[in-house]
Amino acid sequence: MQEKHLFEYAVIRVVPRVEREEFLNVGVILFCSAEGFLQTKYTLNEKRLLAFSDAINLQELQERLEAFVKVCAGRRQGGPIGQLGTASRFRWLTANRSTIVQTSAVHPGMCHNAEETLHRLHAQLVL
Repeated sequence: MQEKHLFEYAVIRVVPRVEREEFLNVGVILFCSAEGFLQTKYTLNEKRLLAFSDAINLQELQERLEAFVKVCAGRRQGGPIGQLGTASRFRWLTANRSTIVQTSAVHPGMCHNAEETLHRLHAQLVL
């Protein structure tokens, strides 16, 4: 039987007006040290986002979410933060922010396969 590994995840949220504290879940970021895994999966449902707030710049939002993907991937494409270790990149991505893209608190769990867990959480929390 395959052993379970500790993982941590946070939900990525769009917060169009920070002062109202209303948000829409758009993605998940998952880190599993044992598997050397750090990835983001997101879905932008444009119709839902624009119904939530017509002030959202979808192109800018897409660019911000792609920055999460690049930092997760590491290397030069992730800029200076992307060159940090995997755990440091996860902590940086999940730090508190007061911008249009924020993350939830970090939650722990146990998994057999981090990638499958990322897809499952994305389906449960975003779709």
